[in-house]
Amino acid sequence: MSIDFKLANHVATVTIDRPDVLNAIDLETEAELQRIWRELEREDEVHLVVLTGAGDRAFCVGADMKNPSVKGVDYWAAARTGGFGGIALRETLNVPVLARVNGFALGGGFEMVLGCDLVVACEEASFGLPEALVGRMPLDGGMTLLQRQIPFRQAMGMMMTGQRITAQRALELGLVNEVVPRAGLDEAVARWTQSVLACAPLSLRAIKQVVRQTATLSPTQAQAMRLPALVAALQSEDANEGVLAFQQKRKPQWRGR
Repeated sequence: MSIDFKLANHVATVTIDRPDVLNAIDLETEAELQRIWRELEREDEVHLVVLTGAGDRAFCVGADMKNPSVKGVDYWAAARTGGFGGIALRETLNVPVLARVNGFALGGGFEMVLGCDLVVACEEASFGLPEALVGRMPLDGGMTLLQRQIPFRQAMGMMMTGQRITAQRALELGLVNEVVPRAGLDEAVARWTQSVLACAPLSLRAIKQVVRQTATLSPTQAQAMRLPALVAALQSEDANEGVLAFQQKRKPQWRGR
């Protein structure tokens, strides 16, 4: 199987398992990722998703150039739910997603990182959109996401030269939450995981839904939105539990309802 999926203690770990091709995505892998994201959208017990690649060389280097699906305008015109890997532009997954970047994140692989909420990378990781160097474009999220996440000139510089940036540079630009030595990558991911799990899961889903769906609105318009995840969190048992736990000076026991 090209994707390894594990679920334990409210955390789903999705690993692209094609290290022999630097975790490039082919048709089978894309289909499996789409299936997993649809499943996670229906799974209330998952409070965090960790997305990573197998091996020590790459997170994901994008589409498998040796096994392309379609070419040119046909690829651009085809409907691809959620952008590259089903996650770059996905708007229907409210659970937080953390990218564990263990190496190259290039092309569609970088687009997948851009679609995540949190990013932890090892020092050897690098990021780039090299599509223009091979006569293509970052169609599945790169052109629309990168310019919204870093300064315009830096985004254009990356896309118009295909240059890669280091993990440290990605941290300076705000693309990454933390950069650590490779030996400390799993420890850092575990630390971020525990920090996320300490929060009410419905609150996190509401925060993500509001942030993702109101980004193009004015603050006043965004404030007026009554999105489903927000209403559910406000009316939840966990909302009462959080206040009660604070008053009783204990850790809250989240039930996700």
